[in-house]
Amino acid sequence: MNTSAVAKLLGVSPSTVQRWVRQLELQMDRNELGHYWFNEEDIQLLRQVQDQLSNGIILQNVTVQDGKPRRGSLTTTVNINDKATEKLLEKIELLEQKVNGKADDVVSYQLLQHRREIEDLQGIIKNLTERIELLENKQSSLKNKLPAENLLIFDNEKPKKKAKRKNIITSLFGF
Repeated sequence: MNTSAVAKLLGVSPSTVQRWVRQLELQMDRNELGHYWFNEEDIQLLRQVQDQLSNGIILQNVTVQDGKPRRGSLTTTVNINDKATEKLLEKIELLEQKVNGKADDVVSYQLLQHRREIEDLQGIIKNLTERIELLENKQSSLKNKLPAENLLIFDNEKPKKKAKRKNIITSLFGF
């Protein structure tokens, strides 16, 4: 059953069921979307929680009496003094060091590549700046070489006078 169905069955809201699972650290199954999925054992466990809460026990003091280890909980202990375990832990540590070293090498290579690309872009920007300055200098020198009478001045242009002649046809017919 999903969370909504269990909540209807128990007469509480779905967020209440989710809160119980989280705060009591109950190990519930999840579906492929990550939503809780409850079986009959889980529902009985939630009924125990609900009964305790209805008897006045606060959620922090609720005890879960399951009688067996919950799914996802570790019940065995590892003997660290075992030589095979120590050898395995040493190999794991060595592999972690190698992986970290490779990651550092990859990052260093990427940084060098980015630095080269930045230097290339800076060279291109420098060349473009020089070309722009050269074009601006040529443009200003051309402006200085032109005589003033050859310059077109649009700001001081006088508006044309409209001809007050009547059209021949309108004068003949008197429109």
